[in-house]
Amino acid sequence: QVQLVESGGGLVQAGGSLRLSCSASGRTFSRRSMGWFRQAPGKERDFVAALSWSANPCYADSVKGRFTISRDNAKNTVYLQMNTLNPEDTAVYYCAAANNGLSYSSDDWEYWGQGTQVTVSS
Repeated sequence: QVQLVESGGGLVQAGGSLRLSCSASGRTFSRRSMGWFRQAPGKERDFVAALSWSANPCYADSVKGRFTISRDNAKNTVYLQMNTLNPEDTAVYYCAAANNGLSYSSDDWEYWGQGTQVTVSS
């Protein structure tokens, strides 16, 4: 079983930055794929970024060049650095873990955090 706890959300002005963190329990963190999804009110949960165990990242087109996903296996933590934020980035951000591979579909991720709110004001 894997437990995920996000932190780092908050209110920021457009153009600003935030760094989200996700702390994972369990001894197999380094072998899992880790990802970030987000869900705005009334919308589906969308893929944001993911990082395989071999540290190959992938990003949604909407965040490429602005967001960076990284991981520290020694700390069992994955990060999402978000720069040049705009109001369209406002959402609850969820950390996710998968046993195998990378997927853009939230259905393929086995473990989820409780989410952290990110609000970007114009």
